[in-house]
This record gives sequence, structure tokens and C-alpha cells, in this order.
Amino acid sequence: MANYFTHFSCALDVGTRENAIRSLELRAKLAADIAEQESRDIGFILSIPEEEGGSVLSMRDDETGEPEHVIRFALRCAEAFDLKGLWGFQWADTCSKPRHDAYGGGAHVIDLGKRQSFGWINTSEWLRTALDGGDPDA
Repeated sequence: MANYFTHFSCALDVGTRENAIRSLELRAKLAADIAEQESRDIGFILSIPEEEGGSVLSMRDDETGEPEHVIRFALRCAEAFDLKGLWGFQWADTCSKPRHDAYGGGAHVIDLGKRQSFGWINTSEWLRTALDGGDPDA
């Protein structure tokens, strides 16, 4: 049996140490919402590394993660702390055994000020579209 994983590690600067500490509450609220709505655990670990100055959040997967949860959290932080600019991260999809459809990844960019997606790519979908004769960049 193969095990599938999604791996990532990313950072979000929330401006101040106070905002970083408040972000722990935002994550807890999101975790509760996900548990209620999706009946599962939140798909990332959050920490505040001191070497980053105390205002940068570090988000990563444990064994496997959920990029959508990171995106929702970043949008909540943007709203709570009035963040501006573009922010994004990338992830890798892997597998414990060789499977032809098990590897890929993606990236997502958010306009924090507008609180909306700026753009994204999923390499598996991109490849499938290209191989089917479509325009993968459309």
C-alpha cells in the first residue's frame, strides 16, 4: 500500500510580535472550524521562530499537510492584521512508492490587501491539460 503526502514549509510576516502571538488564536479558531465543518484536523503546524524577529509565522506540514488550510489561515491573518502585498507558497506532492500519478505539486499567490487569490498552479492538472492537447497556460 502506498502513502501519499503533501509537503511544504513557508513563512508569513504579520508585522509585529503581538500580531504573531494573536495568530495562534486565529489558527485555533480555524482548527475548530475545520474540525466542525470537515471532521478532520487542521493541515499545518504553526510556530513563531525567534530567529525571524518574532513577527514571522512559520507554517509547515507534519507528515502531510493541507495547502488549502494554509491559504485560509493567511487570508484570516490578512484581514485581522490588515496585511498588504503579495504572498505565496509552494508544495510538493509525493508518495512512499513509485506511482505514475502520485508526484506533482503546486503554488498559490494571494493578494493580501484584496484578500483574494492572485494566481495558482497545480502541476498535475497543468500536465494533464498539456498532454490532452489543451492550453495549460490558459
